[in-house]
Amino acid sequence: QVQLVESGGGLVQPGGSLRLSCVASGFTFSTATLSWYRQAPGKERELVASIISPGRITDYQESVKGRFTISRDNAENTVYLQMNSLKPEDTAVYVCKARVNGWRDYWGQGTQVTVSS
Repeated sequence: QVQLVESGGGLVQPGGSLRLSCVASGFTFSTATLSWYRQAPGKERELVASIISPGRITDYQESVKGRFTISRDNAENTVYLQMNSLKPEDTAVYVCKARVNGWRDYWGQGTQVTVSS
C-alpha cells in the first residue's frame, strides 16, 4: 500500500534551519508531483512548496521563497524540504503529499516544526 513517512521536525530557534524528509513507497515515485503542506493551530492547511518530475520544476508559497528549498531524490523515493531562516510563524505540522497519475492524492501523517526561543 502507499506510505508517506515524514521525519526531521523538531524545536528550533528563530533563524535556525531544519531539513524535513518524506520517504514514499507503494507508487511510481519518479512521476509523481510532490508537495509539502503545513497546518498551524487554528488555521487551514496551506501549500508550502511543490516539485514536479520530470524537469524538477518547483513552486513556492510567497512567504517561504528564498528561505525554503524543495528537492527530490527519485532513486531514494524521498522528497526533502530544506528550511532556513526559520521564523515563529513557520511553526506548524508539515505534511507531504504525493499526487499520482495526475489526480490521486496520498498524504503522510505529518511532522511538527516549532520555531521558538
